[in-house]
Amino acid sequence: MKAGRYPLRLATLADGSRDGRLVLVSPDLRGCVPAGAVARTLQDALDDWERAAPGLDALRARQDEAHWAGAEPFAPDRCLAPLPRAYQWADASVYRNHARLIYQWRKEPIPPRYEEVPMVYQGGSDVMLSATEDIVAAEASHDIDLEAEIAVVTTDVPMGVDAARALDHIALVVLLNDVSLRGLIPGEVARGFGFYQGKPATSFAPVAVSPAVLGEAWRGAMADLRVRVRINGAPFGDLRSGEEAVFHFGQIIAHLAATRALGAGTIVGAGTISNADPVAGSACITEARVRQMLDGVPETQLHPYLGDGDRVTIDAVDHAGRSVFGAIDQRVRIAPASR
Repeated sequence: MKAGRYPLRLATLADGSRDGRLVLVSPDLRGCVPAGAVARTLQDALDDWERAAPGLDALRARQDEAHWAGAEPFAPDRCLAPLPRAYQWADASVYRNHARLIYQWRKEPIPPRYEEVPMVYQGGSDVMLSATEDIVAAEASHDIDLEAEIAVVTTDVPMGVDAARALDHIALVVLLNDVSLRGLIPGEVARGFGFYQGKPATSFAPVAVSPAVLGEAWRGAMADLRVRVRINGAPFGDLRSGEEAVFHFGQIIAHLAATRALGAGTIVGAGTISNADPVAGSACITEARVRQMLDGVPETQLHPYLGDGDRVTIDAVDHAGRSVFGAIDQRVRIAPASR
């Protein structure tokens, strides 16, 4: 069974527990109904997806028929991340223009075989932020950066799955902000063992949708959407997420599962969205800064990294201009770590 074949929009409302309660969201993202009769949490649903997905779809069909009469208002600020904590969060880097610019920033060549084998790292999955929670950093000098990304959420994936069959294990698609502390990453990478402190908690748009919801925008095993980024209300990026990628989600998942199975609820990212056309802008500040440097802009005039009180807004819209996941809308808060 293709895991994402039912047109589902799901979110997790805060209820005082760690994992919240699962709700089904209306197509216009204005209403929601409890899904507890099928699954208490999103992880519960993913753990038994073959049973839960048809049950959730039956609930959706009843609501569609009733035009969502009696649904409670859906408010993103009442939501947790769709998966407030996940068993695994693995992120790739598949947009060649992002690699080109980031490795220029690091003053290193693009890694050998970049376009032959997906590059991935293991992120922290124990704490996932909601769309409206603050980005908290200990120091502005850590150079706080945003990174707008599309990711998928899987059902159980067997070890050794090939790229074609991996697609059958994609249950949901999500939008996220994979925050980076650019001031810490080079030092961590230089030690030859990846980065950890440079990648704080990741933030998620409130609604997770199945590939079936995307329709024609689920193309080539990627979400082909317009992803719009604003910083303090000013346009920063207006990018196409389905373009200029070296690998698609099936290939990334197959790579991850080459030597081990993936548990239900694994989140798999495609990396920072990036288009070569400079008119599209950027999905991260470092890219914008590299582009400015290549254009001869002095370092003192480069776009600043995020500071205390700055506001980041990330949204993805379909071909009709409708928000797909709801928006990420958060502020930066500098809070020195307690000793």
